[in-house]
Amino acid sequence: MEKISVGILGATGMVGQQYLQLLVNHPWFEVSFLASSEQSAGKFYGEAVEGRWHMNAPIPDRFINLPITNINDIQQAKKSCSFVFSAISHEAAGLYEELYAQNGIPVISNAAYHRYFADVPVLIPEVNPDHIKLIPIQQKNRKWDRGFIVAKPNCSLQSYMIPLAPLHKEFVVQKLLITTLQAVSGAGHPGVSSLGIIDNVIPYISNEEEKSEQEPLKIWGDVGEDGITDSHNITISAHCNRVPVIDGHLACVSVQFEFTPLKKHILELWENFQGLPQLLNLPSAPRQPIIYCKESDRPQPRQDRNAGNGMSVSVGRLRDCNVFNFRFVALSHNTIRGAAGGGILNAELLMHQGYLK
Repeated sequence: MEKISVGILGATGMVGQQYLQLLVNHPWFEVSFLASSEQSAGKFYGEAVEGRWHMNAPIPDRFINLPITNINDIQQAKKSCSFVFSAISHEAAGLYEELYAQNGIPVISNAAYHRYFADVPVLIPEVNPDHIKLIPIQQKNRKWDRGFIVAKPNCSLQSYMIPLAPLHKEFVVQKLLITTLQAVSGAGHPGVSSLGIIDNVIPYISNEEEKSEQEPLKIWGDVGEDGITDSHNITISAHCNRVPVIDGHLACVSVQFEFTPLKKHILELWENFQGLPQLLNLPSAPRQPIIYCKESDRPQPRQDRNAGNGMSVSVGRLRDCNVFNFRFVALSHNTIRGAAGGGILNAELLMHQGYLK
């Protein structure tokens, strides 16, 4: 199979670095275009990230001498790649993602900016793959030809939306109370100061609670003629905290269903859950998306964040809830499943469905 040439917008940042780390030996995609701000444009990649490479492994050799292009040079992008992964900031995404899509370059986005547009899918392949049907609607609405934008959700949502997916389908989620304990890598670099986070928990992350309460309603929404109609039958209350953990977002979830299940039925659904059958053919898809931890003190970030190469969600402590029906704890790797890995899986599904060529 001939590999597809892909680009990365915001290639020098933490999420851009994670994309490069995960794509170095990808069987379908070959990184051929790196874009960044004026500050890094014109440099070789190794030079641009010298002293600020944040991954555990060294910079892959094949990327060290890859030149960085100014993100404004869309014509060079059109010559160099078929689509781009966007790892740019919220503000930059509002400008550049649309410019790239207008010019016929599909954009797989990690940014929050386009998540709230009714014609932009916020995609988790195991949860709402049918929202891909928004792409032709988006292209028609915006008069775009080949280009489009697909977003992935906030980095903490994967931890609980994936285990809730089979339960919502069977028993219908009505109310959620979610408390997230989010790793410092979710704040980027330099992020939270060491004096701010060591020996501390910060009970506030800007806009995070709003995202946690709004984005699931779109993910569980219905596709109509003009876009998504958000679900209006689910109430969500979220508390989001920054904790002194490097990687791994953990969520404590209490849930009420329309139809109350038995505990054994929930465990069976988690054990057997895979999502669409075709997901098993995607290179980044975990063989077991949900891994249930039977130990009373798991999941834990240090022990469980890398499950399924960082793409599985670890769940534990399923028990009755004194307020709602059930409660549980869930964990996902925020920079892999919640960021670059989730974006790559979205691209794989889009390619499988014929939207990327």
